[in-house]
Amino acid sequence: MSPAASDRDADRSGTPVTAADVMAARARLAGRLRRTPLLETTLDTVGGPVDVVFKLEYTQLGGCFKVRGSLNAVLDADARDALPEAGVLVASGGNAALGAAWAARLVDVPATVVVPETAPVVKVSALRSLGATVRLIGTRYQESADAAAAQAADSGALLLHAYDLPTIVAGAGTIGLEVAEDLPGRRLQTVACVGGGGLLAGLAATLRPGDRLIGAEPIGASCLHQAQAAGEPVTVELDSIAADSLGASRVGGICWATIADLAVDSVVVDDADLIAARRMMWDRFRIVVEHGTATAVAAVTTGAVEPATDSTLCIVLCGANTGLDDLHPAQ
Repeated sequence: MSPAASDRDADRSGTPVTAADVMAARARLAGRLRRTPLLETTLDTVGGPVDVVFKLEYTQLGGCFKVRGSLNAVLDADARDALPEAGVLVASGGNAALGAAWAARLVDVPATVVVPETAPVVKVSALRSLGATVRLIGTRYQESADAAAAQAADSGALLLHAYDLPTIVAGAGTIGLEVAEDLPGRRLQTVACVGGGGLLAGLAATLRPGDRLIGAEPIGASCLHQAQAAGEPVTVELDSIAADSLGASRVGGICWATIADLAVDSVVVDDADLIAARRMMWDRFRIVVEHGTATAVAAVTTGAVEPATDSTLCIVLCGANTGLDDLHPAQ
C-alpha cells in the first residue's frame, strides 16, 4: 500500500468489517450512485422451478458493484485530506479497475489501472473511455497487483485493492442493506459469486439473525472453498473460464476474518454449468452477465444451493462487463 493510502485501512488488514463500517459507507455514498433494482421471478432448476429475487447490480455505474467500494475508499480518503493529486491506482482483472476509474471520475482525480494482459478487451476499452491510464502487465492478477504496488510507491497515488481493503469491502456491503430494505420483513438467503471475497465479506457484515449467505465459485477458481476445507486461506491454481473476474488465487484476509464466526456456506460449480446458466439468463431474461456472475446463478440451477423454505432466495447479479459473441456456440 502506498504512503498516501489510508493508514487506518492498512492497520485493519485481516480484521473483520462490521455493520457499522457498512452503515458509514452508505452515508458517504448517499445520492452518488444508483440504487439498483430487484427482479422477482422464477428460475428453472434441476429440482423444478423456484422463486428467486435477482439484485440487478450489473446496472450500477461501470456495469458492476465495484464502484461502491472504490468510491467509498476515495471519499473516505478525501474527507481526511489524504487523497493525493496523483489520484488513485488499482490492479484488477477489469471490474475493480472500472470501479476505481468511475470513482476517480466522480471526484475529478486521475486514475491509473494495471490489468493483466489477458483482461477482456471490452473492459480495457471501457477503462480507456473513462479516461483512465491503462497498463497491461502480467498474465495473472497477482503479477498486476505487485506492479501496481510498486508504481503507487513511486507516484504517491492512493493504492486501492480489488477486494482486501476495509473501505472497499464496506462499500460492497451496501448492497446487502438495500436488499434488506427493499424486501422488508423477509429473511434472506443470498447467493453471490466469490473472487477474493470482498463482496461476500461486505454482505456478511450486513447479515441479520436468520439470514443465510452462500458464496459460489467455479471449481477451477475456488479460493474460498479450498480455504474452508483447509481451515485457513491457501493459494490455489486457477483454471476456469470465469478467472478473468474471479481470478484471486487466495481469499482475502478481510473476507476470511469477517466470515469466521458467521454461518457462511460455500459451493462450487463446474464451468459447463456456469456457461449454461449464463446462456439461460440471456435466453430467458435477456440479461447478459459475466461468466463469474453466472456462477451464482449456476449454484441455484444445479441444485448446489437448495432454497430454504423460510427465506427469500436472492442472487446478486454483480457484473455484466462481457461481450455478446460467445453467448451461443457457432451454429
